[in-house]
Amino acid sequence: MAKIFNILIIDDHPLITEAYKAALLQVASKNSNIEFNINTANNCDSAYIKIKEAVKGIPIDIVFLDIKIPPSKDGLIISGEDLGIKVIELLPDTKIMVSTTFNDNYRINSIFKSLNPDAFLVKNDLDPKALLQAIENVINNLPYYSKSVIELMRKQTSNNIFIDDVDRKLLYELSKGTKMSELPNVIPLSVSALEKRKRVLKELFNLDKKDDRYLLKAAEEKGFI
Repeated sequence: MAKIFNILIIDDHPLITEAYKAALLQVASKNSNIEFNINTANNCDSAYIKIKEAVKGIPIDIVFLDIKIPPSKDGLIISGEDLGIKVIELLPDTKIMVSTTFNDNYRINSIFKSLNPDAFLVKNDLDPKALLQAIENVINNLPYYSKSVIELMRKQTSNNIFIDDVDRKLLYELSKGTKMSELPNVIPLSVSALEKRKRVLKELFNLDKKDDRYLLKAAEEKGFI
């Protein structure tokens, strides 16, 4: 009897989603003892619904997780990284395959520390052969990291920066124009604690005393917002 893997593809680019589906079908065609049950989501809201449904229903074996996808309408889940944290909390046995266009060492390092994914793919590295190898590795309980990720991992000792979910939420709200005095309404910290985090973020990005515009620009360039 074939083993059925339940797959959730979370990506807002239809061409990427179709490429993943095609790769999965190709892997199944080469392995008669494997079948894939594929589901998709293209934003944080629809993805989180499917993740919660899996808790009480059919579990998810593998999640293909894009990092930059539309946030939830309530602003509580702002990226694929946040969704990945939810998967770890609610579905700890689910394997996570991260895919992203970001190739900045700060961002890669942060994702590794928060998600420790089973596969980590930079989309610019992806070709059909690499994607097939990544899928085969994961279903056989082996990790897979694309070329750019491996190169960045070698450099990470000199850029050991971790920005947590509160920091990312802070940056997201600031990018929306939320005032510091209003932030405690959406982030359960005092204004002084949030100001301290903002100062630390500026130090991490070597911005010293520059105003928030420079912080938000740096955060966007590095893929945190």
